[in-house]
Amino acid sequence: MPAIRLTFACGLYDRMLALYTGEVRPEGIDLDFRVIDSPRELFDRVAATAEFDVCEMSSSEFISRMSAGQNRFVAIPVFPSRAFRHGFIAVNRASGIRSPKDLEGKRVGVPLYTMTAAIWIRGHLQHEYGVDLSTIRWVQGSTNSPGRHGEPTVMPLVRNVPIEINASGKSMSDLIDAGAVDATIGTSLPAAMRHNPHIERLFPDFRAVEKAFYARTRIFPIMHVLAIRRDVYEKHPFVAASLYQAFCDSKKTALEKMRYLAALRYMLPWMPDDLDEIDRVFGGDPWPYGIEANRPTLEALVTYLVEQSIIAAPIPVEELFVPVEGD
Repeated sequence: MPAIRLTFACGLYDRMLALYTGEVRPEGIDLDFRVIDSPRELFDRVAATAEFDVCEMSSSEFISRMSAGQNRFVAIPVFPSRAFRHGFIAVNRASGIRSPKDLEGKRVGVPLYTMTAAIWIRGHLQHEYGVDLSTIRWVQGSTNSPGRHGEPTVMPLVRNVPIEINASGKSMSDLIDAGAVDATIGTSLPAAMRHNPHIERLFPDFRAVEKAFYARTRIFPIMHVLAIRRDVYEKHPFVAASLYQAFCDSKKTALEKMRYLAALRYMLPWMPDDLDEIDRVFGGDPWPYGIEANRPTLEALVTYLVEQSIIAAPIPVEELFVPVEGD
């Protein structure tokens, strides 16, 4: 039986590289890898047209559409993008912010209220630091350019949340620089940090904070999931298991190459020490796939989505993914 051809859109991450080069090939599938390194561009295109057979997809958008019964995709427990987010909270110290609780009553800029990074940050602030999110006035707009953050098509919130759209003609960076917002959260930091000494990370020692958070909770925030167009999966259900195994093999290849230290693969001068830290903190695999290895993270994400009015009710994590072998 000839292999079926599937288009696949994703960032060219190290864990995907072997699929791009053809070093790893999913059984029964001819994978046409389309590199799109801008997540916002990819998510906007997928939401508008579902043009790819397989793609990287925002985890919050996938779950919100699934909850509303309007998702043209299914997912497998492969996570192209993850990131700790404590280091992505910038504050203007001139606003009197010294601790997370000081964000209460403040104006906080966010690129997109429903973006996964913002959901994780708000969840951390609420659950780890007792911040009352209902007191914060959210201002939505792009961090380092005027206007909106891409061209998102998002599901409506299940409960009203006051969100002000930034129509000032200025970026969120300009606004925090001028004191018009007191803080920003998201996937990037305001450029104004480079010249305004009052604008700093809320957690200057974010690496230590994030390591302690992981040690305590076993949560490594998942940003994106691997999605398969529903009609493709229903016609060829074998693709879920085939793709899952191929993505696991590709990640294994990346880990093996990263650990070859005779010539450093990445521009990280102290990568040997970083690898030792990966072994100590993550037991050797910092990027696990599958449901069980990620249960605390997935359950936290679902909880945050409910609490922040993104979805109406919790979804068991097993129901987020179609079956794959071995999980």
